[in-house]
Amino acid sequence: MDAPAERIALRIHGDGALPTLIYLPGLHGDWTLVASFRAAVKNKLRFVEFTYPRTVTWSLEDYARAVIDALRANGIRSGWLLGESFSSQVAWKIVELTTRESETGFSASGVILAGGFARYPIRAGVRFVRAVNRAVPASFMRVALSIYAAYAKLRHRGAPETRASIDEFIARRTEPDRQAILHRYGLILASNAADVARQCALPVYYLSGFVDPIVPWLFVLPSLCRKCPGLRAWRIIFNADHNVLGTAPKKSAEQILQWMGAG
Repeated sequence: MDAPAERIALRIHGDGALPTLIYLPGLHGDWTLVASFRAAVKNKLRFVEFTYPRTVTWSLEDYARAVIDALRANGIRSGWLLGESFSSQVAWKIVELTTRESETGFSASGVILAGGFARYPIRAGVRFVRAVNRAVPASFMRVALSIYAAYAKLRHRGAPETRASIDEFIARRTEPDRQAILHRYGLILASNAADVARQCALPVYYLSGFVDPIVPWLFVLPSLCRKCPGLRAWRIIFNADHNVLGTAPKKSAEQILQWMGAG
């Protein structure tokens, strides 16, 4: 594991007596798009959220161990893992490590995949998007981000906390951040958590937005139903997209609270 200038960051919201939900962010690697979901679970859960360092050398195991170490350093010994998109792979790696090693100091209570997967179904698509992201000049990226900011503020008009975080989300999209994202594409391509999912004894739940061209539930969900015996239930939220926690924060929160109670 390298020692990047920016280290993994953790924030804890809520009382330790409440059930613990640990948010692991998507490809963007930070907590800027989960603000409205955080507000929706306030006073109902202890919500732990992470921002990843802009590393270009970490493996999925490095990510998982950094998360476990940060949780342990803050006295968090158990909790539900909420793996969003890319971080579904980090969540599976945590499950693998804590199953294999008895002294990690953390045990997962269950796994919730938000736009996540065990093995990404359209790998050629990842290669294409990575190549485009690598090739476009920084000036084009700035224009694209300004267009995205305008769209996102409109798209999240019903989620005021997330809408207020869009400027921070854009500000974090620097060149080192782009290089870190390019590295995470490679981790997705190299990852296959199907064996971990097949052997997982924990309760597993799947949540997705209906309009999700990034991680299409039409490909992911049937595979999970066949290959993940721990899958207890799933839900597709009609008016949400890939960022289901941000575009349908209240519905996502209600569903996840229900699953955690059942699990």
